[in-house]
Amino acid sequence: MMTNNKFKGWIACGTVLVSFAAGSLITMRLAHANEVRGDSNHVFELRIYHAIPGRGPALESVFRDASKVIANHGINVVGYWVPNEDPAWKDTFIYIVAHPSREEAKKKWDALHADPVFRPYVEAAKPLIDKAGKAFRVDEVYMRPTDFSPMQ
Repeated sequence: MMTNNKFKGWIACGTVLVSFAAGSLITMRLAHANEVRGDSNHVFELRIYHAIPGRGPALESVFRDASKVIANHGINVVGYWVPNEDPAWKDTFIYIVAHPSREEAKKKWDALHADPVFRPYVEAAKPLIDKAGKAFRVDEVYMRPTDFSPMQ
């Protein structure tokens, strides 16, 4: 009887170890499923709009309404932000877009800007954005995620 209980104990222990190993392998595979590969073209686009002093809230309002049209064009906005503490950034509007590639980004932006529904938002934003000479003060930077970035 004692030998039979020992044998059942070893079976239970072995079952637990095999289950743990299988679960660990599955979890490890799922954790690395979205890892960036060296050949990935995925990019993020950082856009920073510098509004005319005091016009930041009005620019935010224009983007609030335009965001629906932007989304309808399949442009994947990660988020919109307005700085709330540093006075130097008071009239700044920031957003980040995720794109599968630079080519796809160009295609979607071109389609958005060609859409007559979007044109009124562009015209509403123009008098709110600060200029440096004749150019609007809008910073646009394409970025690739690092291999250790949590957001790929």
